[in-house]
Amino acid sequence: MEIKRPAKDKKLSPALTLGVPAEWCRLCRLWFDRSTYALRNRNKSYYFLLNVGRWLGKVHPEVLSPGDWTRELAAEAVSIVCQWHGGDWCSIDPVHVKSRSQILAPSTRAGRISILRIFFRDLQEWELIPRRFDPMRSMVTPKSILALIGPNPRAIADDVWAKLIWAGLNLTADDLPKIGDFRHVPFPSTAYPIEMSRALVTTWLFAGLRSNEIVRLRVGCIRWQKDDVTVPGTGETLPADAVCLLDVPVNKTSTAFTKPVDRIVGEAIAVWEKVCPQGVKLPDPKTGELVDFLFLIRLTRVGMTYLNKTLIPALCKKAGVPLADVRGNITSHRARSTIASQLYNAREPMTLFELQEWLGHSSPHATQHYAKITPLKIAKSYADAGYFARNLRAIEVLVDQDVVRSGRAATEPWKFYDLGHGYCIYDFFEQCQHRMACAKCDFYMPKESTAALLLEGKSHLLRLLQEIPLGEAEQAAVEDGVAAYENLLSKLTDVPTPAGPTPRQIGAGFVQITSVRPALPASTPAESRSNAVGSREPDSRERSLPVLQQVGRSQQRTRRRS
Repeated sequence: MEIKRPAKDKKLSPALTLGVPAEWCRLCRLWFDRSTYALRNRNKSYYFLLNVGRWLGKVHPEVLSPGDWTRELAAEAVSIVCQWHGGDWCSIDPVHVKSRSQILAPSTRAGRISILRIFFRDLQEWELIPRRFDPMRSMVTPKSILALIGPNPRAIADDVWAKLIWAGLNLTADDLPKIGDFRHVPFPSTAYPIEMSRALVTTWLFAGLRSNEIVRLRVGCIRWQKDDVTVPGTGETLPADAVCLLDVPVNKTSTAFTKPVDRIVGEAIAVWEKVCPQGVKLPDPKTGELVDFLFLIRLTRVGMTYLNKTLIPALCKKAGVPLADVRGNITSHRARSTIASQLYNAREPMTLFELQEWLGHSSPHATQHYAKITPLKIAKSYADAGYFARNLRAIEVLVDQDVVRSGRAATEPWKFYDLGHGYCIYDFFEQCQHRMACAKCDFYMPKESTAALLLEGKSHLLRLLQEIPLGEAEQAAVEDGVAAYENLLSKLTDVPTPAGPTPRQIGAGFVQITSVRPALPASTPAESRSNAVGSREPDSRERSLPVLQQVGRSQQRTRRRS
């Protein structure tokens, strides 16, 4: 009886190519061997191409090779990928599919269309298949998919992140899982020294590095700033030892660079360097050069999964937070988004280009996928922009308190809007179409008239400010100059005035209002109560003028007081 063991290399499993045309399988393997992409990307692409081959063998059994594809079949394949669900056309080998029976994320579908496009492009350029269509045009990602893709940083909530930082700064050996048989080892130990685990955790919490960059850090990667330094261009002074400099190795988006990090990172790494055993130079998997790795123990570099599988779950347990939230599992890469978002929303934030250099990105577009503006900061910026106040203006109003108190407000004018060259006695002035260019209708009172002079001589006048909303044309007339004002006048020529006739019928010409000013901030409730209609105030323009409430509300209040 023969014991059949599973293939060590999944690509050598016979079930992987089951149902795939032989020529399609051969060219897929040839592309995998010749492609210059990273091994992880090639593996992912190879398995997907075999899934496409299984779909091809089932739906189009007459198509046996990539050379048989036409433009129509390419369009159909793109349509199928746009509707792809997790687990579709997989091999019969037992595999873990994270999103089985769920439609793939838009970025995943776009990536798989890109895999097909690159696969056919390479085969045509290598002259392995004839050029029957242009894959760069026939396999373009649909705009409906691209519209669903955008920056969506998976930042960890601030309260959860604060607990993880506390757990990392207080990490002890008892918090880490032990190794060894408890029955034979009376005092089991952790997999790695506690000093190395603390250095790993601190670097993850404060440096904003990828996990691949963390495990590939080299001995001596920390450099200290010993003296005060003047920042060029600003004249500001950076105190000594305020930060330390971390040398980041070559990564997937940039060459080696240096970034400032908190001094706590340098202190944790310095503690580990003092106790770490003597190691040997090992080849860097990214560059191939022999280097002294910082996180090296027993002549072996720390495992790539140690951070995600061991340290982060230990931190979550110590901090009392779950291993996942609404955005997914708490992983090493989510710390990068969290730190970038916090630096972007700080009191004195880093700019997008500064954050790009700090993260080691090749373009600001990539940085946008990590930095997210918090809703609170957007709300503060919106409030500071003063959008509502921009569309308001304030005009001075004279209230004749004698008329209000005597009960004659229903039959006599009691509210006079100061237009600069005269007064308007129309109670609903803020609704008048001619509020920014008076047509001198029957509600207009020139300041040179006897009635206006008698009004200004009264001792019981209350001076207030009335906010009036401006339309688009009126806003342009206020801010854009003479041309916009003349455009407003041309629109109002045949608009009836509150008295009835139009400005063309009146024939007096328009008069521009000269006493309009920017709206004042909203009054507090206490101020509004102390400055209500009927209160005693001196007739002085030097004191601040309160904002008049809405006209209807003012009339009701005056009638009740009278």
